[in-house]
Amino acid sequence: MKIHFLGAARTVTGSQILTEVNGAKILLECGLFQGKRADTYQFNQTFQFSPKEIDALLLSHAHIDHSGNIPNLVKQGFSNRIFATSATVSLAEIMLRDSGYIQESDVQYVNKKRARRGEPPVDPLYTYEDAEIACNLFTPLEYNQTFEVAKGVNATFVDSGHILGSASIKLDIKENGKTTRLWFSGDIGRDRLPLLKDPVMPSNVDYMIMECTYGDKDHRDPETAFLEFREVLMKTIARGGKIIIPAFAVGRTQELVFFLNQMLAANDIPPIPIFVDSPLAINATDIFKKYAHLFDEETKQFIQEGNHKALTSPNLYYTRTVEESKKINEVKGPAIIISASGMAETGRILHHLRNNIENPLNTIMIVSWQAPHTLGRRLAERQKTVRIFGQLFERRAEIATIGGLSAHAGQDKLLQYVLGTRASLKGLYLVHGEENAAQALMDKLEENQIAPVYFPDRSDYVEI
Repeated sequence: MKIHFLGAARTVTGSQILTEVNGAKILLECGLFQGKRADTYQFNQTFQFSPKEIDALLLSHAHIDHSGNIPNLVKQGFSNRIFATSATVSLAEIMLRDSGYIQESDVQYVNKKRARRGEPPVDPLYTYEDAEIACNLFTPLEYNQTFEVAKGVNATFVDSGHILGSASIKLDIKENGKTTRLWFSGDIGRDRLPLLKDPVMPSNVDYMIMECTYGDKDHRDPETAFLEFREVLMKTIARGGKIIIPAFAVGRTQELVFFLNQMLAANDIPPIPIFVDSPLAINATDIFKKYAHLFDEETKQFIQEGNHKALTSPNLYYTRTVEESKKINEVKGPAIIISASGMAETGRILHHLRNNIENPLNTIMIVSWQAPHTLGRRLAERQKTVRIFGQLFERRAEIATIGGLSAHAGQDKLLQYVLGTRASLKGLYLVHGEENAAQALMDKLEENQIAPVYFPDRSDYVEI
C-alpha cells in the first residue's frame, strides 16, 4: 500500500490524500487550496494523478477545503462513486453549487480587469453546471455502515464531531495476506460543542493520518464561550445597539442560533429581532433540521423538555432575498445580525458592516479565526479605519472577540485522540496544519512516547 500526501500537507487547506492498494487508487478528500489568488488557480487546476484512474473518492465532510475541488476532478475525467455520510452529501450539494457560482462570478471580475489590460480571458476552475454533474456521483451512507470500496478494502464512517455529518474514515485493508487498519481522522471536533455529538475515538489502529490544525494550543471550554457571548449581547442591548456577527454559513451560524435559542428559553436576553442573512446559511440550516436525529443528547433534551426548536424561534428571521436583507437596515433599536462570510471578505455581511461600523452603540463580534489580510482580521485587530467596498470607514463600533467556539480539536484533544490507540499504532502522519502547530504537537507526542510521527510535505509518499 502506498499513501501519497497531495494536499493539506504542511498547510491547512486543499486536503487530498491518494492511497494505492490492491491495484486500486482511492482518493481521500478533494479540497480547494485557498490562498493568494495568483497561486491558487494553477494549484487547484493541476492534479498530480490522472482523475480518470481514480476508482473511488471518500469524503470526510462538506467544508470546501475538503470537498471544493470535486467538480474539477469530475470535469477532468473522474466518473466513479463518491462516498460520504448522508448529511455530508446534502451539505456538499449546496456548497459545491454555491462554489461553482462563485468560481464563475470571480472569473467574470478577473476577466474585466484582464480585458482592460489587453489580456485574454481565463476560464473558471469549474462552473455551477460542473458542480451539478459532480453531485450525481455521490453515494450517501450512514455512520458505522461498513462498505467495500475496492477489492480487500472495507471502509466505515464514524462521527468526528466537527460539523453535521463529519466523519473519520476507518479503512480495513487486506493485502498480500496481511490485514491493516488505516484511520483518517478528517477534521476532529471537540467535546461538548452545541448540536453535535462528541468525536468517536480511534481504537486498534495500525496507521493514522491525523489533522493538527490546533496542535500548538488548547481551546477554552465551550461553556465559557457561551457566557462571554451572552455578556457581550447584554451589554450591547442595554445601550441600544446592534450586534453584527460575521459567521461561516455551515456550522458556526447554526451553533450561534442554538446558543441564542437557549438564552431566549431561559429569559437571559430579551426577545429582540435576530436575523440570519445568508442564503447559503439558510439552506444549510434547513439541512441541519432535516438531520436533527444526529444532534447530541443535550440538544434533543432541550427540544423535548421545553417544546423548543433548536434552530427556529418566533423572533428569528431567515432572510433569503436581497429586498429582505435591505429591510434589516430599517430596524430601529437592538438587533442581532448573523451573516456570511465568516472572514467578512464577501457577501451581505459587508453591507451590514458598512451600515453599522461607525455607530459606537453597536458591537461587531468576531467568533472565529481570521486569516491575515482579511477584513475580519483587521476588525479583530481593532484597526481604527477599515476599507469596505473601496471606501474608508472610521471604526467606532465596539469589537468583541469570542474564543472557544472553534470546531477543531485543540492540542489536548488531539493528544487524547492518539493516546487511545497507542498500543497498536505503528505510524502517525500529521496533515492539515502549519509547521509550528505540528512541531508543538510532535513535542507533546514524544513526551508521551508516541513514535514514529511524520509531518509529510506535499508530494511525499510512504509505502506500508
